Amino acid sequence: MTVITIDPITRLEGHGKISIFLNDDGNVDKAVFQVPELRGFESFAVGRPAEEMPQITSRICGVCPTAHHMAGTKALDDLYKVAPTPAARAVRDLVNSAFFVEDHTLHFYVLAGPDFVMGPTASAAERNILGVIGKVGLEVGGQVIEIRRRLRELMTLCAGKPIHPVLGLPGGVAKAIPEAERANIAQLGKDSIEFAKFTLKLFSDIVLSNKDYLDIITGDVYYHETNYMGLVDAHNKVNLYDGDVRVVDPTGNERVKFAPSDYAKNIAEHVEDWTYIKFPYLRDPGWKGFVDGVDSGVYRVAPLARLNASDGMATPLAQAEYEKMYETFGGNKVVHHTLANHWARLIELLYAAEHIVELSEMDELTSKDIRNMDFATPKEGVGIVEAPRGTLIHHYETDERGVMTGCNLIVATLGNSAAISMSIERAAKNLIKNGQVDDGLLNMVEMAFRAYDPCLSCATHALPGQMPMSVDLINPEGKIIETIRRRK
Repeated sequence: MTVITIDPITRLEGHGKISIFLNDDGNVDKAVFQVPELRGFESFAVGRPAEEMPQITSRICGVCPTAHHMAGTKALDDLYKVAPTPAARAVRDLVNSAFFVEDHTLHFYVLAGPDFVMGPTASAAERNILGVIGKVGLEVGGQVIEIRRRLRELMTLCAGKPIHPVLGLPGGVAKAIPEAERANIAQLGKDSIEFAKFTLKLFSDIVLSNKDYLDIITGDVYYHETNYMGLVDAHNKVNLYDGDVRVVDPTGNERVKFAPSDYAKNIAEHVEDWTYIKFPYLRDPGWKGFVDGVDSGVYRVAPLARLNASDGMATPLAQAEYEKMYETFGGNKVVHHTLANHWARLIELLYAAEHIVELSEMDELTSKDIRNMDFATPKEGVGIVEAPRGTLIHHYETDERGVMTGCNLIVATLGNSAAISMSIERAAKNLIKNGQVDDGLLNMVEMAFRAYDPCLSCATHALPGQMPMSVDLINPEGKIIETIRRRK
């Protein structure tokens, strides 16, 4: 047996590797996605004051600190049974929306863009952000830098700093937005809408108008029929900050809809001994392994999942793009093509930009009534938001003083962890035949995980007491001669 190893995998946050096992005919028997790093945030949160959690968890990752800060803040609201004021909610929603525009822009142009702008089989020397700028022009590169700079300045205005916010408090936020900033926020929202429209046109011109690329996206190499999860508002429209969690099955029918506090009644977590990542699944129908279909408990999160789990977008321009995407895929209730995540991500970018404009027009945005202090004795709290990478769950338990006694984090990438493993194996089996392997094909295998925009630093949290490790000893010919496992 021949083993092909991609280590490290590229254009993501965190560390991971892919091992592809070829049989004697040169075809793929198995492909394994392995995460070799461990970050034990659940364990060292214990003993800390709960109020510190929005700051502590934002240190999990420099790419998605805002999402962790928001989930942690909402968990504190639930922990102290205190509703944030309308002004506080509007400020949080604004920061979250700005973060979505900024982060989705980063992923499309820097992480995913090279696969399509330069081509999936282009040389590694070209397949990067410098290659993208060289092809689309310095002016476009300048627009990307400028819009991200302005969004991060807005996040700094509201939250103190863009990378590790100091904004959220139980029942409120730390500072009000001055009325004098309203016009600037509105203008940034309008400019973000234009940037999103430009980016969608770029995607249409470069990707959707290229038959070869469109065939890759709509083909069966990157395809799985899974359940889908996302937050929705009262009308089942996508909501990135608040709402109920809705899950639809592979046919698009609602499987369950639950309040954040009921997540543990609906989601369980599975552990394998060869990786530090957990594999959440739906309790009903349960863990059936790394399989898809209506009887599987595997679910997906992230942009495509959010659109699938909803009945559409809550803003008009994003809704029009939503309808265009689903029409392209045959008008079905759900889209199972993994690479459609890139299109869905840009639709969300447009939605978040439109929502910034909506928030800029709300009277309560600049109100000085930014905190409700009507606290109850703490015991347990759950906060859920949508991170760019999917549904993010924070669950805190404390003593009566508010000191942490337990913590569980089901981060966005974990919601996709089983599907990522399945997607990588499917791509490898479809792309590698008769021992014919080159850099371009291996990059196309990597594209299977890149569509999910995974954040592995966030996702490496083993269940309490479980620290499984698997070490492969490989001889100079690339053959595995021994595997050493530590079960706990």
